[in-house]
Amino acid sequence: MSNAELTAAAQESELPSLNRQILERRALKSGLLTTLTWIAAILASIPLFSVIYMLVVQGGARVDLEALTALPPAGFEMGGGFGNAIVGTLVMVGIAAIVSVPLGILAAIYLAILDPSSKIASLSRFLAKVLTGMPSILAGVFAYAAVVLLMGTYSAWAGGIALAVLMLPTVVLTAEEALKMVPQRMKDAAFGMGCTRSQVIWKVVLPTGLPGVVTGVMLAVAGAAGESAPLLFTALFSNYYISELAEPTASLSILIYNFSGMPFDNQIELAWAASLVLVLIVLVFNILARLFGQPKV
Repeated sequence: MSNAELTAAAQESELPSLNRQILERRALKSGLLTTLTWIAAILASIPLFSVIYMLVVQGGARVDLEALTALPPAGFEMGGGFGNAIVGTLVMVGIAAIVSVPLGILAAIYLAILDPSSKIASLSRFLAKVLTGMPSILAGVFAYAAVVLLMGTYSAWAGGIALAVLMLPTVVLTAEEALKMVPQRMKDAAFGMGCTRSQVIWKVVLPTGLPGVVTGVMLAVAGAAGESAPLLFTALFSNYYISELAEPTASLSILIYNFSGMPFDNQIELAWAASLVLVLIVLVFNILARLFGQPKV
């Protein structure tokens, strides 16, 4: 039936018309709110795209093989790069992942499956949520007191542990939610087939919830890669490639902090280039998180 026929039928049966009236109060309200939402979204995206534009223009002009592999230059030197900072960042994030991911997943298994209603589980969830809002510099202070003072030197170990403290609550909370999303009927079916509790966890629950767990890990890694405050207290900085883990280690965030305040154009250009590389690293981890988090069809 056409719109005219529907309108006529509605009038005959004394039912309200199904056609949308543009001047109707609800339609005007919906249109106004939709417009305001678009305006807010556009205004919020302006700073984001302006920063990306500045990074691409300022940093992209300096990103080349030398910048990605060479050592940082001295004050009046030209050229140079930040290859050691890239390696140092990846090393410390790797240490943090090795420490936080297994502990986080084991904690999530306990919170989601083994004893989700206990007092210790409730306390652990509360503390994990508190840690997610903890200033990152406090993790650096903790690692400084627990590792740097104990070892007597700044090191990649201390930087990795500081980043692990920041990553752990994110891994725990996201992994717990991912494991909770596993359908109960799958676990009941596994128990019905004679599987033990450990077999259900390792053969059913973890493989099924793995995409969500990996998503949480990737997001935690992306967040840790851009941290700078904890590394000031733990890894400090170095102008050389890392040769052992128990020595001061360069990182992209600290290099950007150091070079951006120097009165030399060469260092400022390298700071822009390092910022672009760091943003790209974080972007890669976020894309991987989205890809692993997609539901399997």
